[in-house]
Amino acid sequence: MTPSANAANAATEFIFNRTFDAPREVVWNAFTQPEHLKHWWGAPGSSVEIARHELKPGGMFHYCMKFPDGRAMWARFIFREIVAPERLVWLNGFSDEHGGLTRNPWAANLPLETLSTVTFTEENGKTLLTVTVVPFNASDEETRIFAGGIAGMKMGFGATFNTLAAYLARRS
Repeated sequence: MTPSANAANAATEFIFNRTFDAPREVVWNAFTQPEHLKHWWGAPGSSVEIARHELKPGGMFHYCMKFPDGRAMWARFIFREIVAPERLVWLNGFSDEHGGLTRNPWAANLPLETLSTVTFTEENGKTLLTVTVVPFNASDEETRIFAGGIAGMKMGFGATFNTLAAYLARRS
C-alpha cells in the first residue's frame, strides 16, 4: 500500500486529556527536561535511559525503555515545534540504539511514525495537558491498525500520566 496523500491522517486521531495539580511551567519542565523525564516517562515498571535530548526544532529525544523481564525498546522524537510553555510537536517512532528509525518491534504493521502534539493550558494553578497523536505518512492499512489500537494507547498514556502525577506530587 502507498502512503496516503496527507502527511498526517487527521481522520484517525488519538486524543488524551489529563489535568495535573501543578502549574503549567512545572508540567512543561517535567515534559522537556531530561532530569525530570527519566523519573516518569515510559511504561510503569520500566526504567528509561536517555541517550540524547535536544529540545529544539529538528532536535532528537532518543531513549531506551528497559523492562523488568530484560527487554529493551529504543524510541525517538524529532521535535518539529516548541512554544514554551504552551505546545510541543514531534514525530515519534521506534528506533535502534543509534537513533535510526525502525518499525515497532511488537506490531510491525503500525505506522512507522506518528505526529504528536501536546498542549499545556493553565487553569487556576492546574495544567490541562492535551495529547493528540495521528499517523504520519501511513498507508491505509497502517492507519486502520493505528485506529484499532486507540483503546490500548489510552490505557498506556493513562498509566504513564499516573506516574507523572505521582512524580509532580512528590516534587510539590
